[in-house]
Amino acid sequence: MPSMSSSMSFFLFLCFITLLFVPSFHASDTDQDQDSGNTHAILPRSDIDLLEFPLNLEYFEAEFFLWGALGYGLDVADPALAFGGPSPVGPKRARLSPLIRDIIAQFAYQEIGHLRAIKSAVRGFPRPLLNLTKESFATVMNSAFGRPLIPPFDPYANEINYLLASYVIPYVGLTGYVGANAKLLTPRAKRLVAGLLGVESGQDAVIRTLLYERSLTKVKPYGVTVAEFTDKISLLRNKLGGEGLKDEGLIVGKAWGAEGMIRGNVLAGNKFSISYGRTPEEILRIVYGGGNERRPGGFYPKGADGRIARSHLI
Repeated sequence: MPSMSSSMSFFLFLCFITLLFVPSFHASDTDQDQDSGNTHAILPRSDIDLLEFPLNLEYFEAEFFLWGALGYGLDVADPALAFGGPSPVGPKRARLSPLIRDIIAQFAYQEIGHLRAIKSAVRGFPRPLLNLTKESFATVMNSAFGRPLIPPFDPYANEINYLLASYVIPYVGLTGYVGANAKLLTPRAKRLVAGLLGVESGQDAVIRTLLYERSLTKVKPYGVTVAEFTDKISLLRNKLGGEGLKDEGLIVGKAWGAEGMIRGNVLAGNKFSISYGRTPEEILRIVYGGGNERRPGGFYPKGADGRIARSHLI
């Protein structure tokens, strides 16, 4: 009969072998910050991918809001957050009133916080190349109207134009968080996305409210109301996303308003007034501008980054 000491030695040997192999078994399914020597909390590979993907939109929003309000971007505000990625092309300081400039500056710093929050949970990736030129936004507006606007739309020219440009992308990120939340597996990832979604929803509500206040104002020199602009942009996003109605302008048919009772639509939602969700593939189709997640373009001339986005590149 084996002695107690030999049995204990054998038990400790088994424990050592188990601990030796467990980390290597999970290494490919977790995110580890090898450069800093810190290991992020263990997350499944699918959660890591779903948390990293929104960085593409957060980089866009941070740069667009920083430049619009302050006249500089992450390269000045916090260069380390860009992870060495290329500077955006074409952003400018917009012509804004003191109130709107203050609101957009708040958004900008909130987006910096979002970048930090996501990168505290996953490794992340460098800022992708962003095309924030006025020509890029003009192309979106031309697509929305099905004809060239003359003169070309310039998001930085005035306050209404900038607010309309702000309507173009941030809401897409919001729907992405809604879509991702149901697919996340861990409480930590779900808490993070819920927190990000709360602030992104708030930003979208502010943008839509500011535009709703001006909904019947005609955008110069096009002779088209702000409400019509938002409707055209939403229709374009629905078309590019390719998955039906997930976007609505500021004024809708009464049947499409909350409870079928009202035309005002300051917050977009389904028939139960619940936010729409989008997949990463739908988002890529929209931000690339061509309705194809495999063909970069639009605001991301070299494509978005992260495992999900890269998996679709031809």
